[in-house]
Amino acid sequence: MAASSASAADGSAPPPPAAAAPGRRIVVAVDESEESMRALSWCLANVVSSSAGDTLVLLHARRPRPVYAAMDSSGYMMTSDVMASMDKYAAAVSAAAVDKAKHICAAFPHVTVETLVESGDPRDVICDATEKMAADLLVMGSHGYGLIQRTFLGSVSNHCAQNCKCPVLVVKRPKE
Repeated sequence: MAASSASAADGSAPPPPAAAAPGRRIVVAVDESEESMRALSWCLANVVSSSAGDTLVLLHARRPRPVYAAMDSSGYMMTSDVMASMDKYAAAVSAAAVDKAKHICAAFPHVTVETLVESGDPRDVICDATEKMAADLLVMGSHGYGLIQRTFLGSVSNHCAQNCKCPVLVVKRPKE
């Protein structure tokens, strides 16, 4: 080591730096809520580093269409047109959530941003996607549900914190 520092001191070229490791792959779970957009903004301001070559992946989990019988309880016929309309609406909601997230990322032009939309239960989609893409970190917002709401609705952030193979950062709603 002393030899290389001596050669650099006498005006010769210093040894080449070790190959830099590729940047981190940071996944941010986004939906149409303000909590997820707040988590994205916080992540962009505090975690992502464009100089380190980080890649930000915006992950949206589209809930699958519920399975309906041919006729619902009120006697309404569920035609293929109705089903197609429901699918179109779900796709529009997903697109709106991803577009809103991309708009927030536009303020950080040097950050590499990718998007991924998967269909399924958000808990499973997020855990599976972070594992498949070998994410270095998952960032997500917390809706701030109380004990009773979490019991009945389940907490996606809690499930991911317990089951994802990568570190999970939950950005909580600021106290008011």
